[in-house]
Amino acid sequence: MQGERLSWHTGRWSKVSQLDTNEMLKTANVEVRYSKIDIRNSEFRFLTLYLTPGTLHLKLCAIFLKPETFYTMKPIEIEEIDKLPGIRIKEDDTFRFRCHPQVECFNRCCRNLNLFLYPYDVLRLKQSLEISSDAFLDQYVDLVMRPANYFPEVLLRMADNPAKTCSFLSEAGCAVYHHRPDTCRTFPIEQGVMYDASRKKDLPVFFFRPPDFCLGRHETDEWSIPEWIEDQEAEQYHKMTIRWSEIKRLFQNDPWGLEGPEGPRAKMAFMATYNVDQFRDFVFQSSFLKRYQIKSTLRKKLKTDDAALMKFGFEWVKVFIWGMRSRVIRPRA
Repeated sequence: MQGERLSWHTGRWSKVSQLDTNEMLKTANVEVRYSKIDIRNSEFRFLTLYLTPGTLHLKLCAIFLKPETFYTMKPIEIEEIDKLPGIRIKEDDTFRFRCHPQVECFNRCCRNLNLFLYPYDVLRLKQSLEISSDAFLDQYVDLVMRPANYFPEVLLRMADNPAKTCSFLSEAGCAVYHHRPDTCRTFPIEQGVMYDASRKKDLPVFFFRPPDFCLGRHETDEWSIPEWIEDQEAEQYHKMTIRWSEIKRLFQNDPWGLEGPEGPRAKMAFMATYNVDQFRDFVFQSSFLKRYQIKSTLRKKLKTDDAALMKFGFEWVKVFIWGMRSRVIRPRA
């Protein structure tokens, strides 16, 4: 399956301090270069899944797939859940797993992979590296626009070496371990959310499927899902991933019209979800606050809290792109 890799130079954004929303739409200037790539040619695929009424959609988590297959946000009927590879881990089930330097396969899962990053992954990684969102996106990320998709996929760029290792892999292991992405935290568990429309409630779904080479599955440490999430400090990541999945699900439909998924509104949606530093400038240095009503307590929080700003960005995308109502932001009359 092919996609187009975008070279997204965030530094080419026009300064937003002197722009209002309309001007931003007119003058947002991101240089986008395309080159055809084939993203099948990696040893591993990392996905997660979530469910909507009647449908199962794959999203980000650690799944090992055959090299000839590639999925991201692929709809699958709910009736097909039990046919998915791996062992479904239910509420009272446990699994055995432990990863440590003494297993022969240590770090093998950190090379030659298509590792998708969600917005909160980018936020935590740029904080760990103490760089701006712009710098992280420029240095460590490739964007892929797949056919019939309306929002770019964000992939971690592999290092330029024969093994194509993760950019953050060191001899001692992961150099950003405490800020590692959601995918890496939940491995070897595939996580998902099934929305129960009758109860208006999200129900978690989990699968255990380490790759064949993984020797950690032969260890004796036994885990329930809650224990594993706590041990990996994955709860906040999981919550943010679910929030993002709600936004990403909307982009199964085309909101862009003639301007397409590389147009000005699409660039603003990307900024609001993946570039918190640029979005903060946009909120506080443009006429944004003259156009939208935000509670003063939230406004104060957005100045310093990156995670709160990201959640706010998700809400703004719903309002700005999809015309949905929000409890935290309203257009001024």
